[in-house]
Amino acid sequence: MPSAHFLFQGSLNDFLPHRLKSQRFPYSFDSHQTVKHLVEALGVPHLELGQVLVDEQPVPSSARLPDGSQVTLYPLEQESLPPEAVRFVLDNHLGRLASSMRMLGFDTLYRNDYQDDELAATAAAEQRILLTRDRRLLMRKCIPRGYCVRQTDPQVQIRAVLWRYDLYRHVQPFQRCLRCNHSLQPVSKAEVLARLEPLTKRYFDEFHLCPACNQVYWKGSHYEQMQALVDRLADEKDHLC
Repeated sequence: MPSAHFLFQGSLNDFLPHRLKSQRFPYSFDSHQTVKHLVEALGVPHLELGQVLVDEQPVPSSARLPDGSQVTLYPLEQESLPPEAVRFVLDNHLGRLASSMRMLGFDTLYRNDYQDDELAATAAAEQRILLTRDRRLLMRKCIPRGYCVRQTDPQVQIRAVLWRYDLYRHVQPFQRCLRCNHSLQPVSKAEVLARLEPLTKRYFDEFHLCPACNQVYWKGSHYEQMQALVDRLADEKDHLC
């Protein structure tokens, strides 16, 4: 059986067992298997894969390996997307990240009862980027783009996603409903007056309405907390430019 020596670089080591991290190791394979098949057999989603070098020459992940080859694999660090491609679907474990994505204006589908087949089908049919904590889900060949969210802190998660897809330039905060993802519309105070608490009626005059779920939004304390996050992210963007 042929074999090759593999070395995974950078964040690809997140997916490997400790004994294989950051070192070159031998791995046997069948001659018909591609780099993509072998990488995923080792637990690394192909969507996390960047450059592949075989005997120091770049090859696609669809390449087959010669016996005795030296394979070095690099992570996909960043993708820069056109505005029409910035559309997401998130798995059940990323509810707080979904809220942050919507708050920043990104088209983000999320439910807490999605099944894996539904996530994969939605990502494929609507050409959405799948964000998930399930590496195996990212290995489905129908998924066009995806990222395995390894971070657990929601604020670290949002920064990781913004960096991965170069999203700082696409941020348009407070344009989407945090509940259902629909675009918000401005609405007069008179139209929602009967739904407001007394203090809200007294101190606020600017309102937005979600035409899908009928949720009303105004610039209360929750808005101020979200604005603080948006401001911090804007500062980070300025430092990156």
